[in-house]
Amino acid sequence: MNKPQILIVEDDKAVRNLIATTLETREYAYRTAENGAAALLEAVSHQPDVIILDLGLPDMDGVEIIKKVREWSNLPIIVVSARSEESDKIGALDAGADDYLTKPFSPEELLARLRVAIRRSHYQQAAPGEAASVYKNGNLVIDYAAGCASMAGKEIHLTPIEYRLLCLLARNTGRVLTHNYILREVWGSALESDIPSLRVFMVTLRKKIEPSPSSPRYLQTHVGVGYRMLRVEGQAEE
Repeated sequence: MNKPQILIVEDDKAVRNLIATTLETREYAYRTAENGAAALLEAVSHQPDVIILDLGLPDMDGVEIIKKVREWSNLPIIVVSARSEESDKIGALDAGADDYLTKPFSPEELLARLRVAIRRSHYQQAAPGEAASVYKNGNLVIDYAAGCASMAGKEIHLTPIEYRLLCLLARNTGRVLTHNYILREVWGSALESDIPSLRVFMVTLRKKIEPSPSSPRYLQTHVGVGYRMLRVEGQAEE
């Protein structure tokens, strides 16, 4: 199987070379762009499988690139940025980024995030008919047509909001969803005052699907930002 094609968008030569060298260690094919205009041209012309994107580019903000790419593609976008404020992370993720890694970063962590993004992309592309009706992740199964979910063959009794939350996270497995995004999709609005309610529902949902809620395998919390459904390999005894 051919290695995924990665587009590195980074104006800092040292960081760009570090990312390129990291990809070379795993024999990934890659192309580079040093500014936003070149990045958009590369994305349209060469259709990469994943974009690794810096936000602080000389000609435009990386968030604008995310928005433009999202107008025509759902390819994974991993932000690698020196901006560490929660507002920056939320802004990029709300615009459509799949993940956010803060500089300085570990090459191994970047590779791990890249593997997650690639798995998510492959899962979405594989068996679209089956994926549209039944979701399987470890021992978790969601039957969208029947409107029910089960864990290790036992039905999970969910409230309507818990079920909508679970489906939203499942359909975006591997992607960090911000509080605002989840609130808009599930509640229809994104009010700051609704975030405590979201946290309560996530606690109850985690208790129902996690074998050990204190050591979650499925639902990952990104403090101050949002939540992510993790891909669980194979099946385990619950």
